[in-house]
Amino acid sequence: MTSTNTTTDPGTGTLLEGVDPAPLFTPFGAGELTLSNRFVMAPMTRGFSPNGVPGADVRDYYARRASHLGLIVTEGTYVDHPSAGSSDRIPTFYGDEALAGWKSVVDAVHAEGGRIFPQLWHLGVTRSAGAAPHPDAPVISPSGVRSDGSPKGEAASTKDIDDIIAAFVQGALDAQRIGFDGIELHGAHGYLLDQFLWAATNRRGDRFGGSTGNRTQLAAEVVAAIRSEVGPEYPIDFRFSQWKGNAYDARIASTPQELEQILTPLVDAGVSILHASTRRYWLPEFDGSSRTLAGWTKHLTGLPTIALGSVGVSAPFLGGTDEAQPTLSIAPLLELFEQGEFDLVALGRSVLADPEFTEKLRTGRAGEIRAYQKDDESTLY
Repeated sequence: MTSTNTTTDPGTGTLLEGVDPAPLFTPFGAGELTLSNRFVMAPMTRGFSPNGVPGADVRDYYARRASHLGLIVTEGTYVDHPSAGSSDRIPTFYGDEALAGWKSVVDAVHAEGGRIFPQLWHLGVTRSAGAAPHPDAPVISPSGVRSDGSPKGEAASTKDIDDIIAAFVQGALDAQRIGFDGIELHGAHGYLLDQFLWAATNRRGDRFGGSTGNRTQLAAEVVAAIRSEVGPEYPIDFRFSQWKGNAYDARIASTPQELEQILTPLVDAGVSILHASTRRYWLPEFDGSSRTLAGWTKHLTGLPTIALGSVGVSAPFLGGTDEAQPTLSIAPLLELFEQGEFDLVALGRSVLADPEFTEKLRTGRAGEIRAYQKDDESTLY
């Protein structure tokens, strides 16, 4: 998905106005995972892996950012299911050549002192019919419908669901085998796992549909199956969102109670970290409370939580200037961090534009940060 957001000069020098960012540069640890600071590189799809194989340019792209960030989460990678993907330029997470490419990425990141997770991804109904890498594969989703109710593709059968779970498990096992420090499951933004979570796209009548708890069943079974194979300590991060790529006002949970019904089965299944993706990190999530989505996530589960949403850029992802932040200062971010709303903060476009974004923050050189500018060749997600 290509960003339509553009910044001119967002005044990056104001990022540190009256603020000491030192708390965000403290170490973090949870189970097997130890990070040098609280910053995470968010997954951003780029489409620079011909035939699904990440090459030396992809390796170098991540290595340039590894020493400055506590954790890197890779761009979305297709799991080994024929209906998972929609491009032969998006990296896959299966096959000897692709996995060898990812092993090179892992080694380069570790050589810089960084930590890295792959993001495991299945597009579901957002896949384009007839698209590579498997043009003959059907479009598979919970109910064979788009979010507006119009038909597209096929509703996943029991066998499809079993195969999809197995594909995520194999991806996690391969990640562990080649040295990744954990994995992230893409359960956000209107893709397959999220389509099961969202009532608009999940209209099933079996145990995977209906109630809020039932709609969480597939994601929980994916997590549980992975946990049983990778062991009790290997980090499993689950990324979720309210918004979707074609519906910014979508909600999988309208109340904290509904959010708890979604997150609790994931926690019980073995999730280690929850990544709450929003377009504006500072906004309260539910009426009657100032807590953000990340804040509610941490409050309800007690798990380490990643916050995300337009840190260091003037307008939200795919947003216009009418949605610009009132200030680019990271003071609101630090205030939420010190209130305990989240443990880690993910950066997308800001660290894409400047690999040294966090290092310049740390050393008081915010005025030297290269501001994000939309580039027609960059796809962000």
